Amino acid sequence: MTVQFIKELLNARVLAGNEILDREVYTACGSDMMSDVLAHVDDQSVLITGLCNPQVLRTAEMMDIVCVIMVRDKCPDDAMIKMAKDRNICLITTALPMFTACGLLYSAGLRGGGSHGK
Repeated sequence: MTVQFIKELLNARVLAGNEILDREVYTACGSDMMSDVLAHVDDQSVLITGLCNPQVLRTAEMMDIVCVIMVRDKCPDDAMIKMAKDRNICLITTALPMFTACGLLYSAGLRGGGSHGK
């Protein structure tokens, strides 16, 4: 599915990365623990999180994550939005809670990557 489809499905707002909305993504991870993302996640395209700090984008960059979805209407500051733009990471926010966002994405066909989503 495309990041654009995710944006529409979650009724989300794009904060950075409009230029990559047509990018195809195949896998996702939902977590607020960036240490877990680093230790246990592989082949992820999308990160769904309620954490709203620069560490999320540093983690996304290290893990080659294309899109970060912030749930519960989290709104990062301007510095974090600029950081996402500089790293070519799509940053979107949705009013949905994490459980609902993950469920909608799963129902639409997005899966976990590597050995964690099979």
